[in-house]
Amino acid sequence: MYFYLKFIFVKRILTFFLFLLLFSCNKKQQNSVVLSEEKPEMSIIVNHNFSVKVKPIFEQEIATWKELKILDSFLERFTKASPNEALSNAIELENLIKNVKDSVKPKLFDTPSFKARVNILHNESLRLSDMINIPSIKAKEVNEQTGKIVKAYDALISKINSVLSKKAFEDAIVIDAVFIGLDSTKIDSISKKTIELNRKEKYDEKFVKKNVRSTLPKKSKLKNQ
Repeated sequence: MYFYLKFIFVKRILTFFLFLLLFSCNKKQQNSVVLSEEKPEMSIIVNHNFSVKVKPIFEQEIATWKELKILDSFLERFTKASPNEALSNAIELENLIKNVKDSVKPKLFDTPSFKARVNILHNESLRLSDMINIPSIKAKEVNEQTGKIVKAYDALISKINSVLSKKAFEDAIVIDAVFIGLDSTKIDSISKKTIELNRKEKYDEKFVKKNVRSTLPKKSKLKNQ
């Protein structure tokens, strides 16, 4: 009787441990299935196209702005990046954008409108950094936020091109003034605009004369009438 009870007791213990073992294996399999479903989506590479670049003729104007050049180089990592890669680079990206924000900028870019573009870019990078601490973050949300950073950076570069294009236009007016014998150092911004306006009016006058002449009847036709 004693051996029988002992056998039953051992059997129950073995059954209990076998049940635990099977339950543990089943749980691990479930976890592995969840991971296998989530991992590919967060690891899928997405193309993020930066559509705006600093025009080659203006590159010399920002050659000494090292913070911007470092940021531009770092952003190449996001052109083809998975959500996991975007999140792993988010903190460093935010720091580089902050460096641009706090850097000593060329005077041309020390304006409220330009600073606003940098602030927008910085805020978008902060949102991406915050996603690191969200356990249930989805790949779609990370990709969308990365896309917002791309758009904000494109807007910043567009502003750089716009400012430098305006500067090149104003410099061209000064060159024209030198050719006509004016002292460009004594010409204010209003006078520069006046010179350019006069030049435009002369062009328009020639254009009008040319088109009016083309619409008049030829002399031979007038004589016949």
